[in-house]
Amino acid sequence: MNDQANSVDERYATTPATLTSWSRQDTTWMLGLFGTAIGAGTLFLPINAGLGGFWPLVILALLAFPMTFFAHRGLTRFVLSGREGSDITDVVEEHFGIKAGALITLLYFFAIFPILLIYSVALTNTVSSFMEHQLHILPPPRAILAFVLILGLLAVVRCGEQVIVKAMSLMVYPFIVALLFLAVYLVPHWNGGILSTASEVPAPSALLNTLWLAIPVMVFSFNHSPIISAFAVDQKRQYGANAEERSSQILSRAHLLMVAMVLFFVFSCVLTLSPAQLAEAKAQNLSILSYLANHFDNPTIAFAAPLIAFVAIAKSFLGHYIGASEGLKGLVVKTGRRPAPKTLDRMTAAFMLVVCWIVATLNPSILGMIETLGGPVIASILFLMPMYAIRKVPAMAKYRGQASNVFVTAVGLVAITALVYSLLA
Repeated sequence: MNDQANSVDERYATTPATLTSWSRQDTTWMLGLFGTAIGAGTLFLPINAGLGGFWPLVILALLAFPMTFFAHRGLTRFVLSGREGSDITDVVEEHFGIKAGALITLLYFFAIFPILLIYSVALTNTVSSFMEHQLHILPPPRAILAFVLILGLLAVVRCGEQVIVKAMSLMVYPFIVALLFLAVYLVPHWNGGILSTASEVPAPSALLNTLWLAIPVMVFSFNHSPIISAFAVDQKRQYGANAEERSSQILSRAHLLMVAMVLFFVFSCVLTLSPAQLAEAKAQNLSILSYLANHFDNPTIAFAAPLIAFVAIAKSFLGHYIGASEGLKGLVVKTGRRPAPKTLDRMTAAFMLVVCWIVATLNPSILGMIETLGGPVIASILFLMPMYAIRKVPAMAKYRGQASNVFVTAVGLVAITALVYSLLA
């Protein structure tokens, strides 16, 4: 094991300080990471983050980039520490043994798959509502509509991982433009909004309690852990010994883009709407786009909102499919069965299609609880597992002693305890 650690250290010791020019593939991955993270959750973030008041929102805004970057960099480093071509499930087994590998693979799948089901339901609801209220046509039966939509997204999936990432990166452009348009459109309507709470400095205990419960909202609004494993594997294939440096560069640019874009959108919304209006939107269970459309009675926003939501959900569906399918394939392999890769791909796609279609057709309200239950598992995998590996795995020993490790561990514990408290409260 020490020989392995030394060989890894020697490999990275030859990494140059800077790499050659930025490639189109790097840009594609940067936008793919952005596309997985920034989805339907972004459309509810202004409501959830703004309800705590001005000062908690400012603190959360300052924490957004380090929370996002350090956590996902840690998970990327963890996958890169494994053998060539190993995904996250293989690396866990390599470092922690067969039993731990099987357990983490199981948790990894059940953390991501419920979110995929939620996106299937949300996509069906969004398109059905758009056809009925904006296009004024009768939508087809829910079972048919759900089947067509999910089949369409899985057709993109069947084209391969690179096509998925490229499709997501292309879908990012209209989404960025739409978010910018909405944020800028709201500027003339800024009336102070959340600034009305700026003069009310909360007591330290109240501030900490608000931040404790709000941090998971920020963490999972920027979460793109399902695509990190595929990202790291591709970086190692592309850059070899330079993979860690180049992946960190791609992650930092992607996170700067997503944090800047989303925070501008969030602040534009909360400077337009009062805390009472944000509370009303939450009570009505509406996304910020739907509430703004009703608030301004603007046909442009009313028409654009579902289109933006469709793009957001479709992007996130594709990104989460990569992680969910990776986990399912890992579970199949760990049962001792090793079907041919193409057969395994077809089995995975068929399973995803059937389950997503059934759930989207039934439209159960229990999905919100499933998403919350998946939260602590995601936090464990994204925040705590890489930090544990840094302490225990020789191949990651060179990352020990960094202040960012303490920060990531603390945020992970806060996210997990707050989500468990929300479940029990």
